[in-house]
Amino acid sequence: MSRYTIEEFVRATAQDSSAQDFFTLESPRMLEVNLDSTVWIKAGAMVAYVGQMKFTREGLLDKGLGTLLKRSMTGEGAKLTKVDGRGRLYLADRGKTVQILRLQGESIFVNGADLLAFESSVDWEIRMMKNLAAVVSAGLFNVRLSGHGLIAITSHFEPITLRVEPNYPVRTDPNATIAWSGSLSPEFKTDVTLKSFFGRGSGESIQMEFAGSGFVVVQPYEETGLGHDVS
Repeated sequence: MSRYTIEEFVRATAQDSSAQDFFTLESPRMLEVNLDSTVWIKAGAMVAYVGQMKFTREGLLDKGLGTLLKRSMTGEGAKLTKVDGRGRLYLADRGKTVQILRLQGESIFVNGADLLAFESSVDWEIRMMKNLAAVVSAGLFNVRLSGHGLIAITSHFEPITLRVEPNYPVRTDPNATIAWSGSLSPEFKTDVTLKSFFGRGSGESIQMEFAGSGFVVVQPYEETGLGHDVS
């Protein structure tokens, strides 16, 4: 039997038509949305779809005047597209690994660059970072997601989750931090000695400190210059 035929390739890489969940991982880096109404996705994340769908870029006033002001400053990393219709929608973001999470009344913060999609039942709000020092290292915005429904986030390679406990704060590189629990409000710390040694843009010199109870998700990659957002 001949190997490496086109028929063999098509069979090995074919989409799994048995998936019934609203969000399904077609592969570790490809999300399938079994759409029957509405879903919010990261702008530019659509790679293919089957069925009838309408794509609407989020309007500047969709979330009020505060979002309008943020929209005038932010880059592609925090922009969203609303998709209405029925069919199968396939999403990906620069080959990053996709993780599916189900919110059950909780809230979570996700960097705008790392948010791939979420159900329309999930409430969302773009938050502006308040510490100017962090702008030097990363970006300006993240997204707070809360309520009930599925969300999909992305990371370069496989992420790890660190527990944050009272009296045991966790410090992270802003450019490697992709999400954290809604109960946490990170502060930015600057190490003057490391800042002088590494330069102003280094994650070692500007750090996010998480204190209290919750978790923070980091990736084994420092994402810079791509609209990576922190708050």
